[in-house]
Amino acid sequence: MATSKSGKKSARQAETKRVYNLRSIRAMKDAMKKVAEAPNAKDAEGLLPMAYKAIDKAVKRGILKKNTAARRKSKLAKAFSSK
Repeated sequence: MATSKSGKKSARQAETKRVYNLRSIRAMKDAMKKVAEAPNAKDAEGLLPMAYKAIDKAVKRGILKKNTAARRKSKLAKAFSSK
């Protein structure tokens, strides 16, 4: 545990950011899972933009790198086209 005043503040900030990042990651993974588990192409087509949006938000917030996001989007698109 931090002992200095600035160290304590830094620990509080890190915890707040950690929770925020976890929420964003969970939203992204849930959206991706919904697309992958969609029973038919029509359902997956409606869910695909939401998954893309969640991935793009993760990149914007610095949770994912751009190439990682591109790879995940490509994987989703490939899974969608195979339905």
